[in-house]
Order: sequence, then structure tokens, then C-alpha cells
Amino acid sequence: MKIASFHTRVVRAPYRRPFAISSGTSPELVSLLVEVRTADGASGFGEASPMTPYTGETLAGLRAALTEHAAPALIGRDPRDLAGAHTAMDAAIRGQHLAKAALDLALHDLAARAAGWPAHLLLGGAVMSRVPTTWVVGLGGVEESAEEAARYAGCGFSHIKLKGGEDPDRDVELVAAVRKSVPDAVALSLDANEGYAPGSALRTVARLCDAGLDLVEQPLPRWDLAGLAALRAQGGARVMADESLQSLHDALEIVRRGAADVLNIKILKVGGLHRARQIAAVAEAAGLAVKIGTMPELGVATLAAAHLSAALPHATVPPDLVGPLLVEQEPLAPEPFAATDGTGHVQLPDLPGLGHRLTPL
Repeated sequence: MKIASFHTRVVRAPYRRPFAISSGTSPELVSLLVEVRTADGASGFGEASPMTPYTGETLAGLRAALTEHAAPALIGRDPRDLAGAHTAMDAAIRGQHLAKAALDLALHDLAARAAGWPAHLLLGGAVMSRVPTTWVVGLGGVEESAEEAARYAGCGFSHIKLKGGEDPDRDVELVAAVRKSVPDAVALSLDANEGYAPGSALRTVARLCDAGLDLVEQPLPRWDLAGLAALRAQGGARVMADESLQSLHDALEIVRRGAADVLNIKILKVGGLHRARQIAAVAEAAGLAVKIGTMPELGVATLAAAHLSAALPHATVPPDLVGPLLVEQEPLAPEPFAATDGTGHVQLPDLPGLGHRLTPL
């Protein structure tokens, strides 16, 4: 089985309401869908969403990196040789994790479909068949955000993530309002997306803990591992690294510096499932929990996150499997997410591969 060709298509899905984080607002979820085909007609699909305000990458740059560099390096290779694929892509172009991740997902999908297996069997199996997911509340007013959090907690979501980072006082008010509106058993996290000032972050996080926060995600700039370590040493809310974690080497340094309790492993951000599993192994060896995050993405990449989260016993913070729920209509894999709004869980598909029903591009 040899890789013979690759094909891409841009997919756009408007958000139900613009998705806002501290670094910017997106009116629609834009993804690059890639199909990898073998000479004997087997195929697999991957996906990458640039989310420019978060990653700094553009759709045009992602497409160029994939079609002009990373994908040509795979032609003629066995798609089941995942480690070799990454070696080839890394030799062809430095960085460009989103492009490599899209291809990595396509190779996992292809290999699993060819074997007749659901993708989690390539990742070591699944410790659960129904994956609990976090509901993500984008930036907005305190009252409307608290109402949204309460509504989804009532639907079965056991973890609510709030977006913050623009105004610490507003964030404290928000956490207090949400804590009052949801059951005590529902965990609360707040993602500041690097928004807090190093000089005041200790005080801000202490106030957030007093308001009822359980987990704070990337409160400081990605480079400030010393600051994250100080927040962790302060106690109270657990500290989760996200933007600070871009690679396997970053994971090792975060562990070495004692800078996080939880690693947020975003499959696209780190270069694919192969690299994500390596990072998860570092976390497991260090006794850290992991969360499989999304940026968010549409159905193909979100399914990959579900399979990986199900395969990791230490993925104890529910993943962000909400991209397909945030858009007006999920265009790639609607079936696996059809019941999630009302249950707070994603049922792993039994279909071979990632679990979509896509046909050749």
C-alpha cells in the first residue's frame, strides 16, 4: 500500500454566534479538509483549522505548507508508517504543525479504515466508549454566559470552560455568577489565553479560586513558565498549560519547571495524533493529567480528539469536543455529535477509521 495522491477542499461553517477569545473573534469556522489516497484506492481524511487569532497561521499559508511541502514528501510511502511520515514531513519543512497534523489524521484514518478498525484501536484501545466533553462558553456578557453555562450543565456537561483574559475583574464576577448557577459537582475552568499581566496574575488567580474556580488555563504568556510555576505553587486552582505547549520539547520543559498540573494537548497544534501520543506519554510519566483540546475544529478533527481522549486513562479533564456544536450545521461528520447537545457526551463511532462517512473529494 503506497500513497499516490492527496486532495484538499476548504470547508466553512458559520458559528451560531461569533466565537470570541481574548486574541480575537471569528464569525465562521474555516477548515482545510485533506484526503490521502493510495494507489489501490484506499483513502483517509484529515482536517486542520487555522483559527488565525489563536495560531497566527492563515488558511493560505496552511494550504501552501501542506500542498507544496508536507504532502509531496509522503508520495510513495506506506501510509501505515506514521513515524516515518513525520520524519519525512519534518525533513521537507520545519514547523507547520497544522499542515502535518491534517496529514497525520488522514494517515490514521486511512490505516484504520484499511484494517476495518475504529481509530482508537490504533491508539491503544479505548478506556471508555462515551467520552464526556467540556462545554466552552465564549467571551460575552456575565449574565448571558452564566445562563448558557447553566443550560449546558443541565444537559449533562460535567465541566464548563469559560473564556476570559481581557478583564480580570469581569472574570472574577463571571466565575462567581457561573458557580452560583451550576451544580456543585460541575467543574469550572477559565481560559485566559495568555491575557493576564505577570505582575498581577497571582492576585487574580487567588480571587478566581475564592469565586469558585477549579482550573485556570494559560493565564500568562506562553514564555512565562516561571510565572506558571509560581501560580501552581500558590495552590488553589490547578494550572493548565496550552499555548506554552507546542511540541514534545515544550512538554518536557513544562514538566522540568513544574509549570503545570495539566497539559492541554491540541492535536493540530502539536502536529497530529502521533506527536500528541508522545506528549501524553511524557505527561503520564510525570504524573500529570492531560486534556485533549480543540481550537475548535469541525467533525473530522473533533472525532480524532474523541478517539485519543478515550484511549488515555490520564485524560481526566474532559476534552473540548464542541466545534461541531458551535456551528449552525456540522458539514463533515454530523452523526456522532447529534446527541451531544443533550447528553454532554460523544459516543465513539463503530465505523472504521475516525468514524465519518465522507466520500472521495
